[in-house]
Amino acid sequence: MKTLKVTVQPRQSRGTAQAGRLRRQGLLPAVVYGSGKPTRTIQLNRHDFEQSLRGHAGENILMDLEIEGEKTIKVLLKDIQHHPVSGQMTHADFNEISMTEKLRVELPIHLVGEPVGVSQQGGILEHLIRQVAVECLPTDIVERVDVDVSGLSIGQSLTVADVKLDPAKYTVLTSKEVAVATVAAPRAEEEVAPAEAVAGEGAAAEPEVITAKKEEGEEGEEGEEKEGGKKGEGKKPEAKKEEAGKKPEAGKKPEAAKKEEGRKAK
Repeated sequence: MKTLKVTVQPRQSRGTAQAGRLRRQGLLPAVVYGSGKPTRTIQLNRHDFEQSLRGHAGENILMDLEIEGEKTIKVLLKDIQHHPVSGQMTHADFNEISMTEKLRVELPIHLVGEPVGVSQQGGILEHLIRQVAVECLPTDIVERVDVDVSGLSIGQSLTVADVKLDPAKYTVLTSKEVAVATVAAPRAEEEVAPAEAVAGEGAAAEPEVITAKKEEGEEGEEGEEKEGGKKGEGKKPEAKKEEAGKKPEAGKKPEAAKKEEGRKAK
């Protein structure tokens, strides 16, 4: 790994307010810890630091930290914090190291190639873990570990045991049985289509049932009203008929009386 050179200045004051002032001035507050020494607070030019990190993937970057008024020390960039909205760097952590002592670090895993299970069988590549924990010397730290997945078919996986690392340099700490990547089978169209069709039929059928009930209810209510209206209104015609029928009967009495009067006259 190529070592970067970064110039920093000691930082006397601490606290959130002071850190905010530094950021407004274009400076990045940071700390250096490790190697059995007390934690030291430093500051550095944020723009220059961002430029020096261009082209470097991830963290765990080996650096020569030139502290003004002090000797240059070897450090490992351990963490960078960013503003949640602007994305600008807000803080950095450096770990002072010894070049002769092994470190425990996490190396990023980068998948290479397109699996045959994806290109020819329509499967889906799943990247299950992004880092592998190892123990190694600072000079053996790499920015990423490439893992070739082009030979994977549907249902096949690669585990940590398949990650190619020189055992003379690296002691792998992550369990070898842990899966790194796998190619999963796609969801069958035959299973999805009927489900969608059933859902569609159910969605279409429900309004029809509701409408039918509603129409039946409306028709029932209207029918009762109409029927009741007919019955109520129908009684009046029947009464009229009965009254009309009675009038003719009442009219017969005068005719009979006339006949009797005629007989008496004879």
